[in-house]
Amino acid sequence: MDFKALATEYKTPLYVYDLDYMSQQYEKLKLAFKGRKSILAYAVKANSNLSVIQHFAQLGSGADCVSIGEVRRALLGGIAPYKILFSGVGKSDDEIREAIEADILYINVESEAELNRVEFIARELRKISRISVRVNPNIDPKTHPYISTGLHDNKFGVDINSAKRMYIKAKNSDALDPVGIHFHIGSQLTELKPIYEASEIVADMVRSLEAIDIKLKFFDIGGGLGVEYDGETTIEPYDYAQAILATLKGLDITVICEPGRFLTANAGYFLTKVLYEKQNAEKRFTIVDGAMNDLLRPSLYNAYHKIEPITEVTGETSKADVVGPVCESGDFLAKDCELPVLEHNDLLVVHSAGAYGFGMGSNYNTRGRSAEVAVSNGKSRLIRKRERFEDLIALEKEFLI
Repeated sequence: MDFKALATEYKTPLYVYDLDYMSQQYEKLKLAFKGRKSILAYAVKANSNLSVIQHFAQLGSGADCVSIGEVRRALLGGIAPYKILFSGVGKSDDEIREAIEADILYINVESEAELNRVEFIARELRKISRISVRVNPNIDPKTHPYISTGLHDNKFGVDINSAKRMYIKAKNSDALDPVGIHFHIGSQLTELKPIYEASEIVADMVRSLEAIDIKLKFFDIGGGLGVEYDGETTIEPYDYAQAILATLKGLDITVICEPGRFLTANAGYFLTKVLYEKQNAEKRFTIVDGAMNDLLRPSLYNAYHKIEPITEVTGETSKADVVGPVCESGDFLAKDCELPVLEHNDLLVVHSAGAYGFGMGSNYNTRGRSAEVAVSNGKSRLIRKRERFEDLIALEKEFLI
């Protein structure tokens, strides 16, 4: 990919997405579940650009959404309503109402209190709401604590006993239709054993529900398949699928998988230009035009992203902190990164930036968010304009006294 040409045409900071790579990842995972009824529901939170969603829609994908805004994005991007799932622990009444009226596949319910609200609203609308219950299997996913979701001290889902009560209530309700079961133990998973153990627990629950005449149609395994940022050993899609399917013997049920990071992370690049180099005592800083408001993961998770210069430089390298203009000590893209001496306007590319990059961005320090570009078949196109100052103040200006 010609990063220099892209930076020249679209300026920096800039997000660049390789749509061909996304297609390859999607097909790998789809092939892994071949021979079994399955739906891949793209996790919109990973990268919610409408053109990215549309790309997956054209591949036949569904969508996993965690806000009504994401549901609307999925519909605008061309995802069929019957392939859209609505998850999340804190759905408002208005969100629940809109999801029911949109006739999406189902609402993933995460508490007994939420189930009561869905039932009340469905009855109010004189509709029947399809639901799934998110079960928390209490399995340690062996990942970063901020992206662990399957333990009892995480906010997500309900325990097995609570889930059974919820299914019985839904079965006996005239406004609810229990069609699925859902679990998701965490993100950036690189070990197969926790996934298998969680699936085994939830599959056994499906069997116990069948014994009391509650027959589910969908077995939602969540997402979370890890990718390589810094030499991690990742799980092969085939092995992942086989582990899940091994727990489903004897069950006639459609598997739903919610990939996000797996599809987009390594399809994305963040381009940023060097402003200055600075030496303080024993510390070297490479100051760039991209910042934590553009790419938050290093500051939030201390996450590693490979950074390399796209410039003709020679000579020794040394360790440098790659930092941005935001007025926070936590504003960095990398710590102790081995880099050559860099000059004003030299270009750096930050790898693995296609997931949880732009979407977690902000306008802190009144900084406009980066432009986004898609590349496919060697051709690039703008898929989101760079924000201007006028965009940032548009919702405030009219209220000036």
